[in-house]
Amino acid sequence: MFKKFIRRPVLSIVISLIIVFMGILSLVKLPVTQFPSISPPKVNITAEYPGANNELLIKSVVIPLERGLNGVPGMKYMTSDAGNDGEASIQIVFDLGTDPNVAAVNVQNRVSSVVNKLPPLVVREGVKITREEPNMLMYINLYSDDPKADQKFLFNYADINVMSELRRVSGVGFADILGTREYAMRIWLKPDRLTAYNISADEVMESLNQQSLEASPGKTGESSGKRSQSFEYILKYSGRFNNEKDYGNIILKAKPGGEFVRLKDVADIEFGSSMYDIYSTLNGKPSAAITVKQSYGSNASDVIKNVKTLMKDLEKNNFPKGMHYDISYDVSRFLDASMEKVIHTLFEAFILVAIVVFLFLGDWRSTLIPALAVPVSLVGTFAVMSAFGITLNMISLFALVMAIGVVVDDAIVVIEAVHAKMEEKGLSPLKATEEAMHEISGAIIAITLVMASVFIPIAFMSGPVGVFYRQFSITMASAIILSGIVALTLTPALCALILKNHHGKAKKKTAITIFLDKFNNLFTKGAGKYEKMLNKTVKKKSITLPLLLAFCVCTYFLSNSLPSGFIPAEDQGMIYAIIQTPPGSTLERTNQIAKELLRESEDIDGVQSVSSLAGYEILTEGTGSNSGTCLINLKSWEERKESAAEIIEKLEEKAKNIPGANIEFFQPPSIPGYGAAGGFELRLLDKAGSGDYHKMEQVSNDFVRELKKRPELGSAFTFYSASFPQYMLKVDNDLAEQKGVTIENAMDNLSTLIGSNYETSFIRFDRPYKVIVQAGPQYRALPTDLLKLYVKNDKDQMVPYSDFMRMEKVYGLSEITRHNMYNSAEVSGTPAPGYSSGQAIKAIQEVADKTLPRGFGIDWAGISKDEVSRGNEAVFIFLVCLGFVYLILAAQYESFILPLPVILSLPTGIFGAFLCLKLLGLENNIYAQVAMVMLIGLLGKNAVLIVEFAVQKKAEEGIPVAKAAIEGAAIRFRPILMTSFAFIAGLIPLVIATGPGAVGNRTIGTAAAGGMLIGTIFGLMIIPGLYYIFGTIADKSRLARYEEENPLTEQTEPYQHDNKHEDL
Repeated sequence: MFKKFIRRPVLSIVISLIIVFMGILSLVKLPVTQFPSISPPKVNITAEYPGANNELLIKSVVIPLERGLNGVPGMKYMTSDAGNDGEASIQIVFDLGTDPNVAAVNVQNRVSSVVNKLPPLVVREGVKITREEPNMLMYINLYSDDPKADQKFLFNYADINVMSELRRVSGVGFADILGTREYAMRIWLKPDRLTAYNISADEVMESLNQQSLEASPGKTGESSGKRSQSFEYILKYSGRFNNEKDYGNIILKAKPGGEFVRLKDVADIEFGSSMYDIYSTLNGKPSAAITVKQSYGSNASDVIKNVKTLMKDLEKNNFPKGMHYDISYDVSRFLDASMEKVIHTLFEAFILVAIVVFLFLGDWRSTLIPALAVPVSLVGTFAVMSAFGITLNMISLFALVMAIGVVVDDAIVVIEAVHAKMEEKGLSPLKATEEAMHEISGAIIAITLVMASVFIPIAFMSGPVGVFYRQFSITMASAIILSGIVALTLTPALCALILKNHHGKAKKKTAITIFLDKFNNLFTKGAGKYEKMLNKTVKKKSITLPLLLAFCVCTYFLSNSLPSGFIPAEDQGMIYAIIQTPPGSTLERTNQIAKELLRESEDIDGVQSVSSLAGYEILTEGTGSNSGTCLINLKSWEERKESAAEIIEKLEEKAKNIPGANIEFFQPPSIPGYGAAGGFELRLLDKAGSGDYHKMEQVSNDFVRELKKRPELGSAFTFYSASFPQYMLKVDNDLAEQKGVTIENAMDNLSTLIGSNYETSFIRFDRPYKVIVQAGPQYRALPTDLLKLYVKNDKDQMVPYSDFMRMEKVYGLSEITRHNMYNSAEVSGTPAPGYSSGQAIKAIQEVADKTLPRGFGIDWAGISKDEVSRGNEAVFIFLVCLGFVYLILAAQYESFILPLPVILSLPTGIFGAFLCLKLLGLENNIYAQVAMVMLIGLLGKNAVLIVEFAVQKKAEEGIPVAKAAIEGAAIRFRPILMTSFAFIAGLIPLVIATGPGAVGNRTIGTAAAGGMLIGTIFGLMIIPGLYYIFGTIADKSRLARYEEENPLTEQTEPYQHDNKHEDL
């Protein structure tokens, strides 16, 4: 059947060209991401309640919403938090694979069913539901050299001129400026004047509404069908006021003598900011911090390119003089650097493999064939990837690097066999190829099936790990199947075309040929020694079985002592610092600390730029005046000597010089969108529902103290604190009633004067802005100022608050967080150096079981949650793969016993992988496990080659099992070593990787190369012995007397030549 392809080289070449062509077309369209999208879909619900504190928010907003949302289809867990700034947010995390759009609609429906239970102010502000775009793409700072450009100007310049353009860039899912410095008309009331004129805050609000409004008077002379009119005129009214002067002239009271009390008499009016909540600086200058997130399914590097082009264009054509932008963080830096790294590795691997092939085959014609065959399979793989919706990411590119070693195998097996035929029988290349293909086409099909069958079951796994494996396995399997097709079509056609029969002819003496001859002689000697050794050991079960047992036992102990992890933390060129100042600190104080940290960290070698945010905390994305964040951007990997972890150590030293703040440093999460930071995340839950925040504080502090005692944990911290100073207002109802004041009135008046209120909005610069009414800052600086304010009673008199209200000092939380409807405290941290996340999680679990009092529990969040629920999936995958391989081999050999030597030879490889990981101090994480699954396929293939040949020899020549075992191994000694060394050579660049993504590269490279090396060397010793043991059993026990003995895909009768095309 395969003769057709040998005799029709054009057909073979065209098949390959079509594969390549399809691959190139797909490659252009494949999206590029750093990792496959494994972060679960999230939906955020935010509600605003101006002036409300966190307890009020929890009672009136969060609890009703949570009750409605609990159990929405596909929900994994939900967290909510409420701050003292009047904002509450609930985040629902869904199971991986839930359609984010459907999730958002379900949430929307649940929210609309409880919206009527919320306070009217909240309903007026609107409950916002957004689909969280997990992938933070970039962080852009706008700053100006002009000293007059302050935060307000920068924020609004960005808001008016930059944001609308940014949001239109295709692939940008979300773009926002941190903080709310947008313009607003601020009306700063003077309560003493209001009291003097006998005007209440409510009356001010009323006048605003009555005098600044939009009106639609209509037209005059509009046709009515009765009689003809002369002209039609449209009537217009100037609409809402939009400048300070018009607002100042609003009349609050007209006196009988023709005098007016105007707004400017009782208030200062300015065009200011709507809130003063976040200070953001870049290298010491004020800046507007813009965050950009990627939309679902877009290509990260393209989106970033487009955003950069847009920003360049804006800077050139639109920015005012002295304004610049700086990109403080952008995923593509790490992405491009690590991608480039892997693509380099691809080429290096390719060249190394070619060198090994040249060494073994000894002539460049033979080396040319794999060099042509390998790219065909690799490029063709892109077509399959695009069909399965796999992106170009770190994982799928690793698969391609690994595939080089595997794919070159098939070509080597063919060429080696053709050479053997030419040497043995002195045939012409054409005949040698035909005869060789006749013999080994079966082995090639068997190898391809075995290799593919290892990867196919993995593609059906679920969860985040499943996504990882799926990307890897489909890429691998498609490369392998394509390489099988190429080995049966293109390679033989090329062999017949290109090879020459030089066997037995004298070669020209050159340095290269002399070296190759020496190498070959050494090799032949080695093969002879190997055969002698086998003659002694094959029949001795006392050698084979104990050896095998020893490997199994060592593997077991090694696997237990290896630290296990999920996804290793990479050096991403970015460090976050979180600043907590003491409870009750003002924003300005926090900003001061942030600036000090900024100055301290700028001096460190390797730091490129630092931007700081006061009032914003990146871990929970929460806001509060006593928290701040610094984003420390490092120089690119080539330009700095230290890794991010070493720089963090230096920073921690420097941070000790800054008194009065608690500063924690950590790296961004290893997978974008999976939690806010690297390390672990958990929540301490008050399951008894006592609502006692002070007890919670005590329990969480004790818990963290216990955690810090464990050697596995590098750092553990919680920012939970119930000691923020607060005042409780106590109203004496009896006194208030006597004075004619209702509590409702008193509280509304306070919430306007102290908390701020807005009624109308107006349009300026084509944007709607609010009109905000609040007492001037000097009238509400101290808690006691409250008692000096007045409220109007039902008899139109002004009554002081001190008559019916007193204040009591209490302590409470700055932010209340809840997790799955329980009050919670967030605990986060990182494993100690040398320990993996798996060990850290175990340690925390033990501490929690031992120390937490009754009614308290813990629950995991973010990436830790998946790591905990994942358990021993790796073992399970292994067994599935082994089972698959076993079944396919059983079908191939028509025996349930003969595949056992192949399966049992695998522990040697796994042992090798574990040993090398242990020696190089790496952990057993996803990458290592992917490499192990690879090993099953590769080592299985080596074993198949030996067993296949032994079975064939035995069937053809009827020789005893032991002899068949020795001959099979001896014949296959060379190609097996050759393919294994080719594969190991391809992995060398990964093992010695540095720079971005180094940890992943090293782990996967070491596990695969170590396993391959040890597995091949010891496998060659053990397999023939195992085959002897099981072959003997198989001889005696057959399922049915009439069974065919031959392997399914083998032809055992000798090949008949037709004597066309003699070209000797």
